[in-house]
Formats: sequence, structure tokens, C-alpha cells
Amino acid sequence: MERHIQRVLNKVSFLSTAIATLILLLLLLHVPETCIPAKAPKKPHLRFPKSTCDFTARYYLPLHKKNDRLWSSKSWTTKVSSYTRFFTQLYQLGVLKNHSRVLCVSAGAGHEIMALTKMGVEDVTGVELVESLPLVSRADPHNLPFFDGTFDVVITGHLEEALYPLQCAGEMERTVRKGGVIVVAVEECNEKEVKDILRLFRRSRLLHYSHVTFKGRRVTRIVMKNKVSA
Repeated sequence: MERHIQRVLNKVSFLSTAIATLILLLLLLHVPETCIPAKAPKKPHLRFPKSTCDFTARYYLPLHKKNDRLWSSKSWTTKVSSYTRFFTQLYQLGVLKNHSRVLCVSAGAGHEIMALTKMGVEDVTGVELVESLPLVSRADPHNLPFFDGTFDVVITGHLEEALYPLQCAGEMERTVRKGGVIVVAVEECNEKEVKDILRLFRRSRLLHYSHVTFKGRRVTRIVMKNKVSA
């Protein structure tokens, strides 16, 4: 009886294997039909369809056209205007000049880069973990790819978001020249909190700080002067 059952199981196993192999061969040999029209535009004018039956044209949009669309949006122009007001105050304080070499750390999509450029600053560099060309290049704020003392002014509005604030502050001090200026914008804070932030910048001294409105919210702007080169 047991031998009979074993023979039946062997036959079932063999039959299952044969059927599975046959199905696999049929799938491999089957050439799927396509629904893409013969006259459809070819690459690079057309992106790959999502499926063989999706022939909706997806036209490639060059980077400069994407940027033109982005830069003309209301949200973009509003943020650039906010940065312009922020930097105008720095001009009035004598911190910024048209010939200043400026580095914007954690520059996001590049609103501040555009604002400074439109204001007439001739040498502006923006860096972020994710590049947004042509305004912002990719670089780690904790390990900036610049020589010591390269910039006259280093600016950031995202020190609070740094994974290692002390290391980020050290890189800002390293890349600004002796006597150069570091500007940090943080969420509005009191005098004690300002002192805590100043402790991160071990080679700089406070010039002044003030509470200002920036991008529709209250922030504290801290301006420091680098005392020694790295």
C-alpha cells in the first residue's frame, strides 16, 4: 500500500514539474504585443511608456525650461523677495558688498543665491546635500570642499538642522577668511540661547544679533566676525 502511494506521489510530482516547465517555456518564448503606434515620436523626444499599451507622449523638458517654470512661480518669487529684504539689511550694516565672496551653506533650492545675484553680488556659491543646478552644488556642510579662508561672508539659515552643529560651525569658520563674517539665522531665541549658539563658533566673536522677520516668521539673526584663520 505504501509503495502504491509513493508511486502516485512520484507521478504527481513529475507531472507538476513538467507542467511548470512547459508554462515557463511558453512565457519565455511569448513576445508581447505592443500598442505603441508605429508613427510615435522616438527618443529623446519621448520617454519610455509606463506599459506596452500606454503610448501617451511624455515630452522631455530640458533643465533650463524646468527652472524657468519654477523661477516664475509665485512661491519662488515670494521667497526670493524675502531673502532680498534680509540681505538688504546686511548691506546696510556693511556686512555685504557687491565684491564680497559669499558662501551659502545648506542653500536648499537656491532662493538666496538668486537674491544675492540679482542684488549685484558678483561671487556667490551655494551648497546643499542635494544639488539644484545651476544655483546650488552638492556638498556636505560638515565637510565643505573649499580651501581655508576662501570666502568673505558665510551664511546659513539651517544650522539648527545640521546633524553635527559643532562640526558644521567649524567648517564655516574654516572657509571664511580672517576678519570675514559669518551670518546665522535661527528660530527666534533669547540671549541665553544666542550664547549657546556662539559657543559652537570657537574662533569667532559676536558683532551683534537682532530679531527680524524672515519668510513670514520671526528669526534671530546672529552676525559674527572670524578672529583667526583655521
